[in-house]
Amino acid sequence: MTDTTTDTAGTVHVEGHILEPGGPDGAGEGPEAAGILASARGLVHPELRRAIETLPGSLRRVALYHFGWEHADGTPAAGTAGSTGKAIRPALVLTAARALGGNPAGAVRAAAAVELVHNFTLLHDDVMDRDTTRRHRPTAWTVFGDADAILTGDALQALAQRMLAEDPHPGAPAAAARLAGCVMELCAGQHADCALERRGPDEVTLDECLAMAEAKTGALLGCACALGAVYAGADPDDVDSLDGFGREAGLAFQLIDDVIGIWGDPHRTGKPAGADLAARKKSLPVVAALASGTPAAAELAELYDSPPPGG
Repeated sequence: MTDTTTDTAGTVHVEGHILEPGGPDGAGEGPEAAGILASARGLVHPELRRAIETLPGSLRRVALYHFGWEHADGTPAAGTAGSTGKAIRPALVLTAARALGGNPAGAVRAAAAVELVHNFTLLHDDVMDRDTTRRHRPTAWTVFGDADAILTGDALQALAQRMLAEDPHPGAPAAAARLAGCVMELCAGQHADCALERRGPDEVTLDECLAMAEAKTGALLGCACALGAVYAGADPDDVDSLDGFGREAGLAFQLIDDVIGIWGDPHRTGKPAGADLAARKKSLPVVAALASGTPAAAELAELYDSPPPGG
């Protein structure tokens, strides 16, 4: 069995190899991380583009817009990392495969499948949260409508499963089963997030918020790492270890995302600041603040008890 450990900084060590979690949208991204992400995009984006080109016309148009490859009118777009996404999850698949002695090029379809599932969640999240900006451009639902955005998200999830079903790699069946289980966990996490919104500011505990974040965000990062291990032919213990690392990285990722969602610069993040506060979301920093017992906590609770703007 490969020796796999995770230290207190969230770095996983696999027989001399090191995997480090990156921040949302490349937060804290150093030269080595930037190179890993660029390499992942170079390997995975052609596979993604080929898969998306097989969608029916109306869904294909929405997907190509969402990924930043086309403008709303169907004309070609630059498709830079800022508009297509950093490819953090595909990079985790490929890096985990390499760390466990596998060939990253052989795990490209698994990496693309994870990215398709991630973008399925983004399309649906934007509709449910009524977010109007994603990756420095209007969200798909604001351009094409709710129904087209939702159905395109559904199609991306189906593409992910088809991609694994057609992959001749011996690890593909196990990867498909694991990814399907992850999607169910993601849906449960999103449902929990919506349920927390309906509860009062003093009715949500930090443990509940952490559990929601692990399901909503940690599950897919854990699955990405696990799929890389599966494609490397790792034994079940190593697969589970990499899944655990990804989940811990996902919690860190979600916390950073929550922080920049409140205080981040929209020009750098490509997402509006303060939208979660306006929607009265019980994000990790908000719940921690509400539980602090300070005068500021009481003021925040009063704000959260008031109707959202336009509500």
